[in-house]
Amino acid sequence: MKQLKAVLLSLVLGLAIGMWFGVNIGREVPFYSNPFDTAALNEKLKRATGETLEKGGHALEKTGQSMQDKLGK
Repeated sequence: MKQLKAVLLSLVLGLAIGMWFGVNIGREVPFYSNPFDTAALNEKLKRATGETLEKGGHALEKTGQSMQDKLGK
């Protein structure tokens, strides 16, 4: 019975530590940092939103230039 308890405790601790490291690796932060910290996720979201808006602006400029070229000829 003692051996079963030790195995189960080891399994639970191993899963908890593995999830801790796995979440951090998935968020692309150091594996030893706090996985419940939402600041890293917020920063990643802000960066992605900024990049999307920038790409959208470039596409809009390209479309406007194309329309001017067609109307100007």
